Amino acid sequence: MNILIFGPNGSGKGTQGAVVQKRYGVPHIETGVIFRENIKNGTELGNKAKDFIDRGELVPDAITVPMILNRLREADCKGGWLLDGFPRNLAQAEALGKALQEAGMKLDCVIEIILDREIAKKRIMGRRLCATDNNHPNNIFIDAIKPAEKDGKPVCRVCGCDKLTARADDQDEAAIDKRHGIYYDKQTGTLAAVDYFRARATILKVDGTPGVKEVSQALLAKLG
Repeated sequence: MNILIFGPNGSGKGTQGAVVQKRYGVPHIETGVIFRENIKNGTELGNKAKDFIDRGELVPDAITVPMILNRLREADCKGGWLLDGFPRNLAQAEALGKALQEAGMKLDCVIEIILDREIAKKRIMGRRLCATDNNHPNNIFIDAIKPAEKDGKPVCRVCGCDKLTARADDQDEAAIDKRHGIYYDKQTGTLAAVDYFRARATILKVDGTPGVKEVSQALLAKLG
């Protein structure tokens, strides 16, 4: 099963992607995770990507496309994959569509998580990353997934890890608005990319407003 998952920053697509991964047993390929790993390791691509991310700008296709397409060719993707965070614009969608066709890969399903822009912004500013697993849901503004507390200190609600951090770009409102501007752009942005795949795969729309558990249940029900 080859799947794309879309949703604005703050919609929880990383969390829902982990649910889909468990369901189908395919690798969950997150563009953000790949970027962070490259940045942490100081790779050439990582350093270039960091400059754009720190400014709240979209990483250029010249950096993103090679990184993602090479990942899809790795051995663990032969049985299927779940791609999260790519494509982010129409040009990338066209590049991915072409690459999949040339590789003989069929795109089976596109998941679109729908969320109001203002709600998405607040969720971004409240999320915290667990050092053990970034997919562990922790958000100081969402009661259902607020971090637990131990000895007066917030800890991961899933595993108890005491290393919770906030990404610098998650606290930059101007950067958030700019990223959302790209996502909600129906002409050349991410929503245009979603439209590109409407005629090429099954589209599953899921309301991202409810809690994590409710969204997961709705998503799995639609996947069947």
